[in-house]
Parts: sequence; structure tokens; C-alpha cells
Amino acid sequence: MFNILNTTVLGLFFGTVGTALGGYIGIKLKKKSNRFLSFILEFAAGLMIAVVCFSLIPEALDLSNIVIVLFGIIFGVIIMIFCDNIIKGKFDRRKVDVKTSLLKTGIAVGVRVGIA
Repeated sequence: MFNILNTTVLGLFFGTVGTALGGYIGIKLKKKSNRFLSFILEFAAGLMIAVVCFSLIPEALDLSNIVIVLFGIIFGVIIMIFCDNIIKGKFDRRKVDVKTSLLKTGIAVGVRVGIA
């Protein structure tokens, strides 16, 4: 029981502090360069992929068999493609610049994390 409580408190603390620190850095940056925003999005995507590959998939394989895990992965990819098509449809295709591209990527990452 203590282990679950300890893990919950640590997860809550680091999740809250990490989110607050990220928001503070985002507010304090006066000049938001596209290169920096691209780096942050790439870092977040890499971190999410690492969590899935090294934590979630092995745990899912312990709880179930490979057929169900593969079905879940394929279903998740289909949902991501569906969300991506919805987001692409909301933007004007004639005006494709770096800022719009970063905005679409940010929205897509937010939606996918929210679904997960």
C-alpha cells in the first residue's frame, strides 16, 4: 500500500512541477524561435515513443498476449491517422508556412496525448 501511495505522490509532484516549469519557461521566452519550438516538439515525441517502447508494450505483453497488443497498436495508429486528417482539414492548405506547420504539430501532439 505504501508503494502505491509513494508512487502516486511522486508522479503527482513531478508531473505538476514539470508542467509548471515548462509553462514558466514558455512564458518567459521573449523570442519564440521556430527552431526551438521544433526541438521541444521533437524531444516530447521522442520521450513519448521511449515510454511506449520501454514501459507500456512490455507491461501490456505481461498482461495479455501478442495478438491483442498488436491489435491495440494498430487501432492506436488508425486513431492517430484519423486525428491527423481532421486537424489537416481545419487548416487552409494554401497557406503552409513554418508557423502553421508547428501549430498543426502541437495540436496533433496535444490531441494524441489527451486521447492516451
